[in-house]
Amino acid sequence: MASLWFERAWIDNRWEKGVRLGIAGGRIASVQTGVAADSDDEQHRAGLPGLCNVHSHGFQRGMAGLSERRSRPDDNFWSWREIMYRFLDRLTPDDVAAITAQAYAEMLETGFTRVGEFHYLHHDASGAPYADVAEMAGAIARASAATGVGLTLLPVFYAHGNFDAAPPSAGQRRFLNDIDGFATLLDASRSKLAGDANIGIAPHSLRAVAPCELGALLEMSPTGPVHIHAAEQAKEVADCVAWSGARPVEWLLDTAGVDERWCLIHSTHLDEREVPGLAASGAVAGLCPITEANLGDGIFPAVDYLAGGGRFGVGTDSNILIDAAGELRALEYSQRLAHRARALLANDESPFVGANLFARAVAGGAQALGVPAGIAAGHAADIVTLDLDHPAFAGADDATLLDRWLFAARSGAIDSVWRAGVKRVEKGRHVAADAITAAYRACLDRLLA
Repeated sequence: MASLWFERAWIDNRWEKGVRLGIAGGRIASVQTGVAADSDDEQHRAGLPGLCNVHSHGFQRGMAGLSERRSRPDDNFWSWREIMYRFLDRLTPDDVAAITAQAYAEMLETGFTRVGEFHYLHHDASGAPYADVAEMAGAIARASAATGVGLTLLPVFYAHGNFDAAPPSAGQRRFLNDIDGFATLLDASRSKLAGDANIGIAPHSLRAVAPCELGALLEMSPTGPVHIHAAEQAKEVADCVAWSGARPVEWLLDTAGVDERWCLIHSTHLDEREVPGLAASGAVAGLCPITEANLGDGIFPAVDYLAGGGRFGVGTDSNILIDAAGELRALEYSQRLAHRARALLANDESPFVGANLFARAVAGGAQALGVPAGIAAGHAADIVTLDLDHPAFAGADDATLLDRWLFAARSGAIDSVWRAGVKRVEKGRHVAADAITAAYRACLDRLLA
């Protein structure tokens, strides 16, 4: 059994001093606090639980920076989506594996140790299933294995182009399934998983999934995570009202039995009834503030939502810029801009913004991906260390340490990352970064030539 010792470690939402973790079989076998280091311990100054990335489209890392040119006066999410469709048309399973591995290595380097892969690119370029219907899921699993990141695979059901079972567009042909085809895909995808990887389901959105299909999906997967895009765009909300008389989150709360295993991705456009309703449901809001800003989605009503007891996790979505601290920082800053005030995502019980955001993201992210949260005996040994020699931490005490990381550290604040007890990041860099990045470069050089 290996052992790690920390001057301080974040356990049960507070810093404990003199912490030794026994690691065996990829899990934390024991936790001791208030102890001195032994000569056999690997010693570090500050240890944190890894964060769960609740929402990723791994292949989109390859198009980061390709959609920032103005192409028309009304550029928005929907015009960005057309660029994304053109990019994915070129991708083979090997391309998806190479691009996704680069994204996953970057996630680990910034403190994410598990990812929820919202995986909708299923078929070949013609829209036909591969001979192995889960070949693309296998590419995601290969990227997870190559980097070591924990995987919650979320195969996406996508059948329609808009509400009321509108026909899909040509750009969506690689996503499409009927219920029987998806059942086959889901079973085949399970066989691709290894280690402590788990699986859920992802009805893409109410635009893409009819009510009867949503019911069938929930019967198909009665346990495990359920993720769905909801209320990302104002147009989506208006189209949903025209179709059903209800807003997307309103419809889900009233109709779909939303509970603790659900994660509603984005939920950007909520009204005054939906905010407390979503908070009371026990579901997790899957927030991706960097992507939401990049796409011009809008600002999630986090102040009211958290005041009502709402739960959230953060994700990197389009992977335009992968940075765990950056997602939490962007969440707080979006609220400051909306409300023209400061320190909004804190409260009397947890007055430091960094500590409150981090604690909530650890708990909500783990719930959304169906895994235990935090550093505790029996949990996966997913651990992040901060480099307290980084200048951002000069003069820091326990109260301000997480604020320094989230708001002041730039890069280089993370020293090491263990995933399932294996050190995957050392001195701030993934241990296989050279090989992963070489494969990524070769892939993009060919795709974009």
